[in-house]
Amino acid sequence: MAICFLLHIFLLLLLTPTNANLEGDALYALRRAVNDPDNVLQNWDPTLVDPCTWFHVTCDSQNRVTRLDLGNAKLSGNLVPELGKLERLQYLELYMNNLVGSIPAEIGSLKSLVSLDLYHNNLTGTIPPSISKLSNLRFLRLNWNRLTGRVPRELINLANLKIIDVSNNDLCGYIPISGSFSKFTEESFKNNPRLEGPELMGFVRYDAGGCN
Repeated sequence: MAICFLLHIFLLLLLTPTNANLEGDALYALRRAVNDPDNVLQNWDPTLVDPCTWFHVTCDSQNRVTRLDLGNAKLSGNLVPELGKLERLQYLELYMNNLVGSIPAEIGSLKSLVSLDLYHNNLTGTIPPSISKLSNLRFLRLNWNRLTGRVPRELINLANLKIIDVSNNDLCGYIPISGSFSKFTEESFKNNPRLEGPELMGFVRYDAGGCN
């Protein structure tokens, strides 16, 4: 009976994917979704046990991915929802590329994220309210894209947020001024022609104003 039990546990371990495998699969999904003219992702080999030996990937002592450094890498294509599986990711650096499409809502699953740098791309769609779940987030830079819609009011709950830059997009509505947003200047929101300025608490509703 004991031998059968141990054999059962052993088979379960064989059939259960490790965190490293899941994270490797998530990163490889990104590789498949982008064009890489300079072959900066050339050694991203899905047959390896974990992605910690891949270029531009940093891991912790438990072989969990903590950084993805692909700024200014001439990548084009889409972000993928699988990125949300990188549970210990602290730095997502994909700035100054030619990424298109929307920011996946699954980014809100990256509970360890400290820095989200997606500036200078061609991202469209809205800023996902799920970003408000990133309680450790300190740096949020989404400037120089083509994002539309409102600045999600849920973001005022990001108590650790030190820098936000959503300038040079096509955002609309009013700028929240409460919570963590009380310390940010209008410089963080400039060059959004349809953004009507700070909300006036008690006078102008956050959801007032044209924002189609």
